[in-house]
Amino acid sequence: MNALDALRSALESLRASPLRSALTMLGIVIGVAAVIAMVAVGSGARDQVLRQIASLGANLVLVGQGSVARGGVKLGAGSASTLTEDDAAAILRDIPGVAVTAPSVRWGLQIVAGNQNWGSVLFGVTPDYLEAREWTITHGRGLSDEDVAQANKVVVLGQTVVRNLFGGGDPVGEVVRVFSTPLTVIGVLGEKGQNTQGQDQDDVIFVPLSTAKRNIPGMAKSNPRFVHSMAVKLQDGVDQEEAQRQIRELLRQRHRLVPGQDDDFWMRNLSDVSATRDESSRALSFLLAAVAAVSLLVGGIGIMNIMLVSVTERTREIGLRLAIGARRRDILVQFLIESTTLSLIGAGFGVLIGVGAAMLVAELAGWPTLIRLDSILLAVLVSGLIGIFFGLYPARRAARLNPIDALRHE
Repeated sequence: MNALDALRSALESLRASPLRSALTMLGIVIGVAAVIAMVAVGSGARDQVLRQIASLGANLVLVGQGSVARGGVKLGAGSASTLTEDDAAAILRDIPGVAVTAPSVRWGLQIVAGNQNWGSVLFGVTPDYLEAREWTITHGRGLSDEDVAQANKVVVLGQTVVRNLFGGGDPVGEVVRVFSTPLTVIGVLGEKGQNTQGQDQDDVIFVPLSTAKRNIPGMAKSNPRFVHSMAVKLQDGVDQEEAQRQIRELLRQRHRLVPGQDDDFWMRNLSDVSATRDESSRALSFLLAAVAAVSLLVGGIGIMNIMLVSVTERTREIGLRLAIGARRRDILVQFLIESTTLSLIGAGFGVLIGVGAAMLVAELAGWPTLIRLDSILLAVLVSGLIGIFFGLYPARRAARLNPIDALRHE
């Protein structure tokens, strides 16, 4: 019997008991579907994290105002007012490997254009902020050093603000108002989408740092050099952890913090964000992998069971084939092909269900998914190996039957 005849025999055996075959393949179907869905969800989440981190800016260390304690009561993050533009200048001057530092202030407020208004976040920034965060300008121009030096009343809008105030049209040259301050639109930012916390990065407006401090109510502080945060962009190849340590030491020295005293600022680099999201992704992947492994194991045991039943049911047929000259190797190969075929058909249904499940998750839950061909091929290959491994014992048992005893079997 050649391989084609064995395959035909395997398919006929499956058709003879369709319900039994379907139940036997169920474990393989669930296992393969779980593998494909697991890889699709995990790869999609990882790809989204990489895009979000890239949108924040490469080689970036973020520094923000920390907390202070009054009367033994900690007032929480953001209550300290110790970060200044001078700190940013000192970091650029004294820390090796720093490309730019971009101090900024921010304020949530209402923006008005004609009869339209929109609640957004205003950032007072320097031109270096756009470089540090890798913002692009799609229309008009960005902020300049001259704008900051002269506290020009100009503004650059994010895409979300443009859509809500101007219906997506070109707003360059138009005037928007923040409180009673008119600001001339000089540019539109390129689209970035959500960040790693799910916040819309395009729902922003940028004005010169000096303009924000002088002309926007609520921005004034007792220290006119105060900033909420700063983005420190490192040169390529610089160790982020070492640079972060040096920045912390410099800021503690400048803020006159004694040993043992808590930092009055916080720091974060994007590798920390990536590591946190990767840990969550790995936990989900391990869970789904465990489900897939158990399902494939159960499916393999089911295949072994059905093949043992098949050997028992076809004992006289096996004896007859051996009696008329079939080699034991032919019997072994025939049953291995049958078990492998059973496993691969289950894998085929599993692929369809896994792809469908990944697409359904993307549609209903809004999770990013990325269906990968290599995961499909791996799942099918593993299923084939399971069919061979769990079908080997029944196949060897069939091949070792004594022809005379097999012919006498009732």
